Amino acid sequence: MRLLLAIAAVMTLWLGPRAMALDATTWGEAKARLVQADGRVVDADNGGISHSEGQGYAMVAAVAMDDRATFDLLWSWTAQHLARADRRLFSWKYDPAANPPVADPNNATDGDIMIAWALSRAAGQWSVPAYAAASAEIRASIHDNLVRRVAGRTVLLPGLDGFSDDNGVTLNLSYLIFPALKDFAKADPAGGWDVLISDGLALLLDARFGRFGLNPDWLRLGVDGSLAATATPPPRFGFDAVRIPLYLVWGGEGRAEMLAPFTQFWSGLNAQGKPLPGWVDLRNGQVADYPGPRGYVMVQLLALGTPAIATTDLPATDSYYSTMLSLLAALAAAEQGRYR
Repeated sequence: MRLLLAIAAVMTLWLGPRAMALDATTWGEAKARLVQADGRVVDADNGGISHSEGQGYAMVAAVAMDDRATFDLLWSWTAQHLARADRRLFSWKYDPAANPPVADPNNATDGDIMIAWALSRAAGQWSVPAYAAASAEIRASIHDNLVRRVAGRTVLLPGLDGFSDDNGVTLNLSYLIFPALKDFAKADPAGGWDVLISDGLALLLDARFGRFGLNPDWLRLGVDGSLAATATPPPRFGFDAVRIPLYLVWGGEGRAEMLAPFTQFWSGLNAQGKPLPGWVDLRNGQVADYPGPRGYVMVQLLALGTPAIATTDLPATDSYYSTMLSLLAALAAAEQGRYR
C-alpha cells in the first residue's frame, strides 16, 4: 500500500499541477489539435499523415463525449478516403502530400476494429441503424479475412498482406483490443470472438521475453508453435506493446497475472526515480535514452490503479499518439467494470 501511495505521489508530480478532467474542455483541446474541419485526424509529427487507427480512436472518443457532430465528420471522412473497394476494411495510411494520398491499400486491423467498435457504440448511443449495419459489415470482414488458426491458436493478423507465410505469422499483440472484441462477441455470439479473446489472453501469457518478461511490439508465431520476438522490427516493448495493459484493464482482464510484468517493471522504475523509457530491448534489457511520452504515463497510471488516472492533462507539445493514449486511458478508467 505504501508503495502504491508513493507511486501515485510521484506520478502526480510528474503530471504537473494542472490536471484537467476528461470533459468537454479537454475533448475540445484534443479536437482542436488533431481533427481538421473535414474530420481528418492529423499526425503532425509524422508528416501530417492520417491513420485508420487515429480515425477510430477519435470516433470512439467522440461517442464517449456524446459529440455526434464530430463523430459524423470523422466517419464520413474515413468512409470516403480510407474505405477499400474490395473488402469492408480500411487502408491504413493517408498522406496528403502523396499522389495518390492512399498509395498502400493494405489495412491495419486495429484501425478496422476501432472503427467498427465506434460505429457499434454510436448505434447504441444515438439509435442509428445505419451505424449498426456498417459495424456488422466491418466486423464480419475482420473475422473472415484476418482471424486465423495457427499452431492450435486463434490469432488476429495485423493486416491482409505481409504478415503470413508458409512458416508462420507475424502478430501485433496490441491489436487485441479486448473491450471491442467483447462487444463483438456480445453482438455476434456465434462468431468465434470468445475463442479469439481466450486464445489472445493465453498468447499474452506465453509470449513474454527478456529479464522483465514483457510482451514484444511484434511477435513471430511459427507453424510449429514456436514464439519469438521479431528481429525486424527490433525485439522491443515500446510504441505498440504499451497499449496491451491499456486494453487489458479496459476489457476487464486486468488481473494480477496479466498485468504483473508491466506493473513490476514500472514500479521498479518509479522506486528508482526513473522515467518510463521509450522502449525496452527484450534481448539485453537496454532501455531507450529518451522517456516515453505523457500518454505512456497515463497507461501506467491506469495499470497501477492510481487515482490520478481519472484526470488527464494535454500539454500543447504532446504528439498525436501521446494525446490519443491519454484520452483512451482516461476512457478506460471511466469504464472499468463495464466488461467484467
